[in-house]
Amino acid sequence: MIRPHPTTRRPVAMLRRVAVAAIGLTLLAAGVTATPATAAPGGKAATTGSFVDSTPVPGGFASWSELLRLQQRMNTAAARITNAAQRSAHSGFAGIVADPTTRQLQVYWKGEPPANLVATARATVATQVLPAAYSQRELIVAADRLRATAGNKITTVGPRADGAGLLVGTQDGLLGATALAGVPVTVQTGVAAAPATRWDDTAPWWGGAAWRNTATGGGCSTGFGVFQGGVARMLSAAHCANLNVLATDPTGQTIGIVGTRNAGTDTLLLAGSSGGRVFNNSTNAAGAVLSEFSNQVIGASASQVGNFVCTSGAYSGTRCSIQVKARNLCINVRDFGTVCGQVQAENTTRTNAVGQGDSGGPVEIVNAANNLQVWATGTNTAIDDTNTSVPCTGYVTTNRVCAWRMYYEDIFSGMAGVGASGVILG
Repeated sequence: MIRPHPTTRRPVAMLRRVAVAAIGLTLLAAGVTATPATAAPGGKAATTGSFVDSTPVPGGFASWSELLRLQQRMNTAAARITNAAQRSAHSGFAGIVADPTTRQLQVYWKGEPPANLVATARATVATQVLPAAYSQRELIVAADRLRATAGNKITTVGPRADGAGLLVGTQDGLLGATALAGVPVTVQTGVAAAPATRWDDTAPWWGGAAWRNTATGGGCSTGFGVFQGGVARMLSAAHCANLNVLATDPTGQTIGIVGTRNAGTDTLLLAGSSGGRVFNNSTNAAGAVLSEFSNQVIGASASQVGNFVCTSGAYSGTRCSIQVKARNLCINVRDFGTVCGQVQAENTTRTNAVGQGDSGGPVEIVNAANNLQVWATGTNTAIDDTNTSVPCTGYVTTNRVCAWRMYYEDIFSGMAGVGASGVILG
């Protein structure tokens, strides 16, 4: 998770699963001393805008809209395959890479996949089926086995999307990892995970705004509005506050108490009215904020390996050119514990993805058909602040730690962790 600002006390968490000494990633809460370098206008952002148009388009596409249209078709096919695979207890499904820059969906399967499933995918997008050594179920079992035996020697662990084995993050390497896991292991060294308004929002609260923990003074970001038992609530990160802590915006206006909290998914719900929009902003080449606006949330979508996503924390502002590298990870967060359901992503430009203060903020996929709309895909949890630290961008650029490698909680896993039934639409 993103590491708290030095003036902020870190929450003590009871883990739902295996208790591990957290040595790795840094959480993203921030201290009260932060002041936005470029203050957002007070109240609601009445305008809307596109935050990807000023970002260079990868892969030789003519526009972000062209890239996102292909990515959306890939994700539609990927969701159908994943859902069908999960219904079978003996599925050989290993994983999917939906990188639009390759121009084809790559499906990894142990054995022969159902012919009708492949045909359905190919009717949506060019699809290549590739052999996998292990199924996703086999690799998840192996990941649990490795976490139980290696403990705090590992920072992250989860299945590789190609089914070749496990992806494991460590600080100093792990001798004998393959023997401990029982499957091949790809080890990333030097990996450390640490915890990661805008500044004057009003009810109904929107995603990407700043909020304060009144017990510690720590600063975090609001996530997506969600429903819990038919009531509107605000999603954010569990490491930002404990149960029953009162949350306010930076001006002191009450948002609500922390009513539900799950450390195992690093998600919480603020008991305040929330709406179906998120704050975003355009930037210049240096990452400075040019203009602020809000965007409509039109649903939730899982992000696949290879996808391009954007983040929208209250401190760093909107950041794009971020590509998913792995999903279904369990990460070991410094001074917090083990969090599962995590996605690893990296800014392809090696500039800031997220940083301190962005904890709990939205991770979004831009709608290909209308880039003024977004899909909810996750909430910010952590950064790798050991080897990927870079200068911070956005509203607060000093006295923070930021990084180009980040981790976020999958939107569906995060909602399930706090009993939320769906995102609020704008």
